[in-house]
Amino acid sequence: MKANVTFPSNHLAIAGILFTPDGPGGRWPAVVISHPGGGVKEQSPSIYAERLAGAGFAALVFDAAYQGESEGEPRGLENPFQRAEDIKSAVTYLTTRPDIDPDRIGALGICASGGYVPYAAQTDHRVKSVATVSAVDLGSVFREGLGRTQDPAVLDAMLDQAGALRTAEARGAAPRLEAWIPDNAEELLETATRQFRETFEFYCTPRGHHPRANQGWVLRSIDLIAQYDSYAMIRLISPRPLLMIAGSEAETAYFSREAIEKAAEPKELVLIDGATHVDLYDKDEYVTPAVAELVAFFGKHLAA
Repeated sequence: MKANVTFPSNHLAIAGILFTPDGPGGRWPAVVISHPGGGVKEQSPSIYAERLAGAGFAALVFDAAYQGESEGEPRGLENPFQRAEDIKSAVTYLTTRPDIDPDRIGALGICASGGYVPYAAQTDHRVKSVATVSAVDLGSVFREGLGRTQDPAVLDAMLDQAGALRTAEARGAAPRLEAWIPDNAEELLETATRQFRETFEFYCTPRGHHPRANQGWVLRSIDLIAQYDSYAMIRLISPRPLLMIAGSEAETAYFSREAIEKAAEPKELVLIDGATHVDLYDKDEYVTPAVAELVAFFGKHLAA
């Protein structure tokens, strides 16, 4: 079963969908699921939520503030600190529901939220177990580029631009939106990285397209994103358990490996053989073993 819900986060109304198990009601264990950068709740989060509900968990997916169906202006702002607050607010909402056990709440982050969820959970002890799928530290990507190959001058130029855009907005200009995937993406596919091609295929074709997803991010967000570090204090999750799942072929898998190295016990890294980063968003042959790991993990650590 699923139902549309709303809850507040910093005085903004956050739009969510709550998936619950079929059958008689009770006080279910629950998992908050947060979406990738540029994504919305109806995409990969709902795929995982539906399967977790089928395994006996309530699962709450939601659109981040400023994005999707949630409130917030300017539209498309990507604020890591608000994203973390949204996750904590989702936990708060679940604790108020009579059908959820407030002592059995976990959290799952996909892609960029594989950074946001551990970051939020570091200081929110109500999150009893933490999991990620295809985790990415968005701060690192913008500071250093994917694979840490970016010239430092790129970030310097973007920060100069962010400051100028803040001034321009104060003088009445509209916020400048930057496309997550450029308009001429199809022309770039032949020479693009595998990560770019996969992202295009998911977001820009019927496979994963959603009209509210991938609508651009406010360019001045860069001065928020660049000062954010997903895993600097990841050791604070301990003694609560951490599970990070990545594709063995993912160009982003180094984020999960390095985060696990920094984390304290109990912790586990699971590599899904043959999977790339985006494969774990929706491809059944890879999602199925990932969900099996998540069900076992949350089943063990959110047990009554």
